[in-house]
Amino acid sequence: MDQESTTSSFPVQQFSIMLENRVGALASLVRLLNDNLIEVLGLSVQDSYDVTVVRMVVSDSETAETLFIEKGISFGVCDLVVVELRDGPAELGGCLRELLGAETNIHFCYPLMTQAQNYCALALRLDDTEFGITALQNRGYKILFQNDLSR
Repeated sequence: MDQESTTSSFPVQQFSIMLENRVGALASLVRLLNDNLIEVLGLSVQDSYDVTVVRMVVSDSETAETLFIEKGISFGVCDLVVVELRDGPAELGGCLRELLGAETNIHFCYPLMTQAQNYCALALRLDDTEFGITALQNRGYKILFQNDLSR
């Protein structure tokens, strides 16, 4: 996608879900998604004694949101910047330096399991999604949008 398509494309959405800290809770959530033909493409888990916060990117965010509502699963949604790292892990440092140079803060990040052109992809939660997208695109990085990850 080129820079002009930013306005017509939707950023990748991340779901944040609180699960009980019990054996099999995450597996049940993933099974529910898979049973509805939704793939988990990115996953970050923050565990504590009582609850687990699961951050995830899925292949079909609209259907997942509807499913969570229907099943009474509490969730939050936020936009992510997903950057394609064509040179793999070696490109990570350069990407982070570009964001530092743009003076934008990274709240968290994690890799995605995507098959987009067989390249690595990194999901980032930034202070300003649109600014981060523009800053990275201006330095030649390819940004992936939700439709790039959807089936």
